[in-house]
Amino acid sequence: MRILLTNDDGVYAPGLKVLRDFLKERFEVIVVAPQGERTGISHAISLKDPVRLWEVEEGVWACDGTPVDCIHLALKVLLSEPPDLVISGPNNGPNMGEEIFYSGTVAAALESSILGIQAIAVSVAARRDHFYETAAQVVLKLIEKLSANPLPPRVILNVNVPNVPWEFIGGFKLTRPSRRVFNNYVVEALDPRGAKFYWIGGKEPVFVLEEGTDAHAVANGFVSITPLRADLTAYDELEKINYEVKL
Repeated sequence: MRILLTNDDGVYAPGLKVLRDFLKERFEVIVVAPQGERTGISHAISLKDPVRLWEVEEGVWACDGTPVDCIHLALKVLLSEPPDLVISGPNNGPNMGEEIFYSGTVAAALESSILGIQAIAVSVAARRDHFYETAAQVVLKLIEKLSANPLPPRVILNVNVPNVPWEFIGGFKLTRPSRRVFNNYVVEALDPRGAKFYWIGGKEPVFVLEEGTDAHAVANGFVSITPLRADLTAYDELEKINYEVKL
């Protein structure tokens, strides 16, 4: 099996190295990732600027563009044949609830699915002292499952892993995205000259812990697996809106 790895934390991210080292003992692995951190860049693609690509070490390539750019360069420039699977991550921190719309990690997986490649986005639900080895074990389990039962076209798995050793994982749960509580989302401060500036993001996100959601699963020690697709159509509202608005 040939696996393409990418992320939005950058080609030198420690989690990416852990996952690559773990998988390359079992599979053919190539890495194409941004040269630096691209957190929060979402599904951006470089259309007005050139993108550069260079080899950092054998089988590991850096790109000065976005995670989505990395997917296109890997598929259209580097690889003569498409990979069997794209894995985006493991992300430094969770990608749950509405956070998925900002995530370059999730976007790279979605772009892969649009281009016809099976993909997994994986994140570790912590900002420090990561158990990336646990995420690697989770990925291996999912690879085994997908080898026997491939995903439907244009569907990805968004996976969030509790930050605990593998032996403390409670299991796997199929989930839906949770809802985020937007507290202190924009923080105002003053620079040394007294001029205002703003940090967008504020404190760590807080999620509503409803049963059946990604945040609830992770909070209870389970790996959250959420099927996602790029199609955002609210199908259940089509007929209702057509009737009420009389289009």
